[in-house]
Amino acid sequence: MYLYLGQDEIILDERVIGVFDMDMCSAGKRTREYLRKAEESGAVLDASGELPRSFIVATHPYHEQIVYLSQRSSRAIRNQWREMVDEKRVL
Repeated sequence: MYLYLGQDEIILDERVIGVFDMDMCSAGKRTREYLRKAEESGAVLDASGELPRSFIVATHPYHEQIVYLSQRSSRAIRNQWREMVDEKRVL
């Protein structure tokens, strides 16, 4: 199943490693460093179109990991992701 990140960007739900709130996480030194290195290596994709509210870390065929910036809240993305996981368990 696909997870909607915003701005017509979707990814397979099984590629998601984690969903993080931009305000809560970007205050940390290690998170800022991780995001800076990801951006320098070309592994950040801005799907927000504006000020991002969350970031999603996922596997990618051409990078070890890729970071998607999204205008959707981390809570909304996590809820959608959990619903998909629950649906898969039922199937």
